[in-house]
This record gives sequence, structure tokens and C-alpha cells, in this order.
Amino acid sequence: MADESRVLEIVRRYFEFAGADVERAEEIYHEDAVLEFPQSGERFEGVATFTEWRRQYPADLAKMRYRLRRVTARVDLAVVELTASYDGESWLQGVQLLEFRGDKVARERIYVMEAWDAPEWRRAGARTPRPTRRRGSLRTERPRLSGPAWHRRRRCS
Repeated sequence: MADESRVLEIVRRYFEFAGADVERAEEIYHEDAVLEFPQSGERFEGVATFTEWRRQYPADLAKMRYRLRRVTARVDLAVVELTASYDGESWLQGVQLLEFRGDKVARERIYVMEAWDAPEWRRAGARTPRPTRRRGSLRTERPRLSGPAWHRRRRCS
């Protein structure tokens, strides 16, 4: 079973290659891994199935960007909160759940949604989060993961 630092390293490696090198990004999965998009009901069984799907994805890979907001890791689970842009301009919010079996991902669930402004009635009591820093934008940069406590140091508050 992987420890938390190993899980963080695997997540870092995935985002180093996601969108740029499909085969290298897919190295983190078991052959029988499952990828699910609960919002649309899609389920891809077997890494070969979703590797092909990612290879055919219609986005311009040169414009794909990821910004990791927070990564929370345990020995068998990583929760990745992120923003993603497929055109280099508009950003979507996302949550990625990566369930591990040993040192590889056995199941991944991805949730994607548009951001929205808070309703007026609850703005008075809420703090506005700091904007996400540009330096965390990923395409060729490595995500800034540095160990099991990374998610506690990089909170967006």
C-alpha cells in the first residue's frame, strides 16, 4: 500500500503529463481501472478504453491548463480540487477523486462544473477567497506538491 507522500508523488506525476502525453499520464492506472463522470453517467472500464477517449479529446492540447487548488491525500485516496481551462480563457471548477490500490489508481471520478457568484443573501457573512495564483497554472510546470501536509499549507481561504 502506498503512503501519503507516494500518493502525492503519483498525483504530481499525473498532472505533469495530463493533456501533454496521454500514455505517460496513464501510467498511474491499473489495467482494470475505472474512470467515471457521475454528472453525465459515463463509465470507462479499463485503462485502454479511457486512454483512447483522452487521445481523441477535441481540446487544443497547447491551450489546456490546470490549477491545483488543494490536494488531500491518504494512503488509498487523493482528492484533487482544481480549475481547468481547455481553451486558455474560460475556467471550470473540478474535483477529482483518485482511489488507489497499492501504488496505482483503481478508480477515478471526475466532477466538472462552472463557477457562479454567491447569492446576495449570503455574501455578507462570507469571506471572499484569495484568487488562485497564476504560478500554480499547470501545462508544463510541475504542481507544487511537497509532502503529506501540502494540502494544509496551500489552502485557499
